[in-house]
Amino acid sequence: MQRYTPTAIVLHWLIAVLIIGAFTLGLVMTDMPGISPTKLKYFSWHKWAGVTVLLLATLRILWRLKNRPPALPDSMPAWQRGAAHGLHHLLYVLIFAVPLSGYFYTLAAGFPVVYFGLFQLPVLIAKNPALAETLKPIHYWLNMVMAGLVGLHVAAALKHQLIDRDGTLGRMLPGRSL
Repeated sequence: MQRYTPTAIVLHWLIAVLIIGAFTLGLVMTDMPGISPTKLKYFSWHKWAGVTVLLLATLRILWRLKNRPPALPDSMPAWQRGAAHGLHHLLYVLIFAVPLSGYFYTLAAGFPVVYFGLFQLPVLIAKNPALAETLKPIHYWLNMVMAGLVGLHVAAALKHQLIDRDGTLGRMLPGRSL
């Protein structure tokens, strides 16, 4: 069984950790009452994670255009191949849509995005409270859909590892294949 390149593996796991962290932080910070220094810090971290996901996802797409992923096992039924490809495409769309929706929501709410406190990202739209009210639930539901699809992705990987034992999971694990 062929493996993904080390670059693809590192990008996959970095993006995965950042998405899980940003998602968790988003749930925690939005449940915090009022405005506090801690809540503001969490909002900054959440934004930084989102921008970093966007940057790493761009690198990953560029890498993937030049480096084809390894073939799926021949033993995998055609419907599972189609489902795997469809799920991966949806995840790629969401990996871009979630941080972009958060970025535009933040701008529409009238707040800048200052990456790691070092530089402000471009303000592409002016403050627009009505647009912010539209983008807020869009950002939330894109996150919820992504969480569900990530859960499905993990379940499929575990199914291939524990039930099918076809080596699919080992293609993306750091280190040696299982």
